[in-house]
Amino acid sequence: MLSPEERRRRIQSIKNFPNQLREQLSAISDAQMNTPYRPDGWTVRQVVHHLADAHANTYIRMKLVLTEDNPPLKTYQQEDWATLPDGRAYSIDASVQMLQGLHERLAYLLDHIPDVSWSRTGMHPERGIMTLDDLLVTISNHCATHLQHIEQAPSSGR
Repeated sequence: MLSPEERRRRIQSIKNFPNQLREQLSAISDAQMNTPYRPDGWTVRQVVHHLADAHANTYIRMKLVLTEDNPPLKTYQQEDWATLPDGRAYSIDASVQMLQGLHERLAYLLDHIPDVSWSRTGMHPERGIMTLDDLLVTISNHCATHLQHIEQAPSSGR
């Protein structure tokens, strides 16, 4: 179980993420959005849309854990989702806006739940039993990982 201080730090990282993402994206041209951040990797555009998809899924998983007893936490085919038209070609603006609202709402929710809720669980088909703390760690790490990927974008000025 996470300490209250570690939870606060991770919730703050969720609050800060949309602004950090916007800052990194401001240094990337539209052409660079369509360049993979590494060989055989997703484009920056796909990463941004993936973030919106993944964080929406995590938000729903957290709400399920808070409202049901050990609910199943459905997976999704993220590689397939990234190849759909909205993941490959659509402007990132909608996903960035989505992340802004989603992270504000998620941070508010997590800031206002009772301490006892952090040990509530859900059943992930690949990872097994996950607590709300586990889901918080997962999403905060996911933010950091993909910020690093975007920073690695070719010619992003870094």
